[in-house]
Amino acid sequence: MKKIIFLVCSLVLISCNSKAQDKKEQKEYEVTKTDAEWKAELTDMEYQVLRKAATERPFSSELNSNKEKGTYVCAACGTPLYKSENKFKSGTGWPSFDRFIEGNVEFSTDNKLGYSRNEEHCATCGGHLGHVFNDGPQETTGKRHCINGAALDFIPAKDEQ
Repeated sequence: MKKIIFLVCSLVLISCNSKAQDKKEQKEYEVTKTDAEWKAELTDMEYQVLRKAATERPFSSELNSNKEKGTYVCAACGTPLYKSENKFKSGTGWPSFDRFIEGNVEFSTDNKLGYSRNEEHCATCGGHLGHVFNDGPQETTGKRHCINGAALDFIPAKDEQ
């Protein structure tokens, strides 16, 4: 009898954890569009990365090897996110930066792989950018902002205003 009571109590406790508890708090962003509008504006890869938090294949982005001076902006809304002088070669296959443009990037916790990671989002539209890790250049910030190239557009310094 005790086993049955224990089993019933265990099931009740487990069932109390609903999907509503797993959802992130919905924030209102400055740039807000419907899913259909995002799909119409973005390439399929941009949409998957920015709106569905997918990860592009490593070494698939031309921005990974870009060495030009300029600014990396959100591919969805154009918000400046990273400066070229903060980009470094991490060898991971994704564009990596040791810092971001203050106020333009937000962070949340991602547990999709069974452990916690710090996820980065565009502060203007909420688009998923990538993750930040503590294995970056120790001579600067020690951070590695590992960003999907599909989440970024690059504006060369000569074209900046």
